[in-house]
Amino acid sequence: MAGLLLHWLISSASLLIVAYIFPGIEVRGLGTALIAPIVIGLVNATIGFIVKLLTLPLTILTLGIFWLVINALMLQLASFLVPGFFVADFWSAFFGAIVLSLVSMILRALVPGV
Repeated sequence: MAGLLLHWLISSASLLIVAYIFPGIEVRGLGTALIAPIVIGLVNATIGFIVKLLTLPLTILTLGIFWLVINALMLQLASFLVPGFFVADFWSAFFGAIVLSLVSMILRALVPGV
């Protein structure tokens, strides 16, 4: 349970860092920063999984690059569902999703036990 809580806090911190660095993504408040990673995770685990499964041939054809497009779309969908979490456009979502993954990976490497 502690690992899940730590993962959630790292995801929230990553989202705040990305919103600070990236002008096309906005997070209004700590509550939004705590709720948005949960919604992003749920969207990716449900709709994202189905879309990735359906577009697997295209993903193989593009050597996995199409998954970046899917991740951007899932980030945009999450922004529509969470009040106070805004993604300006597709390109903000695209590059924001890449930076969010990188920041999360770096924070997980720095925090022991994740």
